[in-house]
Amino acid sequence: MAGRGVWMAILALLFCAVVRAGNESPPPTVIHLASEEWEDYTGADGRGLGWDVLRAVFEPVGVRVDFRTVPYTRSVGLAQLGEVDACVGAYRDENEGVLYPRWNFDTDQIYALGLASSPAPSAENIGSYRLAWVRGYKYQNYLPNVHKYDEVIRRTGILSMLTHNRADFYIDALPEVDYVLGMAKDPTQFRKSHVAQLPLYLCFANTPRARTLMALFDQRMEQLVKSGELKPIFKRWGQPYPFAGQ
Repeated sequence: MAGRGVWMAILALLFCAVVRAGNESPPPTVIHLASEEWEDYTGADGRGLGWDVLRAVFEPVGVRVDFRTVPYTRSVGLAQLGEVDACVGAYRDENEGVLYPRWNFDTDQIYALGLASSPAPSAENIGSYRLAWVRGYKYQNYLPNVHKYDEVIRRTGILSMLTHNRADFYIDALPEVDYVLGMAKDPTQFRKSHVAQLPLYLCFANTPRARTLMALFDQRMEQLVKSGELKPIFKRWGQPYPFAGQ
C-alpha cells in the first residue's frame, strides 16, 4: 500500500506539471508596434533608424517586428488599450496606463526653432518664452519653468506662427526641426538652438504578453549596448550613438 501511495503522489505531480505547461502561453514570435511616421526613423515603408534598432533587438531572437503607422497620440492610445504591444518614441513616464522598460532605445536631441533675429534661447531660460510643439509631446514636463505654450496638430503651420509672432520658438527633436526648416523659402531667416536631450522609450501595454516582451527588450538592450552591436546602425544613419560610455 505504501508503494501505491508513492506512485499516486508521483502521478499527481506529473499531472500538475502537464496542466501548468498547458496553461502557459508560448513565447511571442511577433511584437506589434505603433508609431508616428518620422522621416528616416520610423518610415511607413519600414525604413529608418528606429526600425533598424528595434529589428536588431527582437528579430535575432525570433521575434518579428510588425508595425502600424498612426499619429503619436493614437499610438499611445493603442498601447493603453492593449491593441498593440507597445508604442514607439515616448519620453519617460510621459503616458499613464502603460509600462516603461528600464532601457531606452535612443535619445532625442531637442531643439528650439525661432527667428534668427531673436536672442538664442538656452536650456535654462527656454521656459520663459512662448513655445509651440505638436500635440501630445508634453515638453512642458521636461523643459524648466514653462509658462506659455500652444500645441499644434500639424507641423505645416509652424513657420507662419514664428514669422507672424504667434510663438517665439517651436520645440521638437532635431530631425523634425530640420523637416520644418526645410519648408522655409529662406532658411537663413531662422535659427535652431539645442535645449535638451531626452531618452526615447517603447511604452508597453499592461498585458502579460507585453510584459514578456518588455523583459526581453531590456535583456536584449543590455546585451547589445554591452557588445556595441548597435553602433553601426547609428553610424549608417548618420546619427550620434546614444549609449557612449555605457
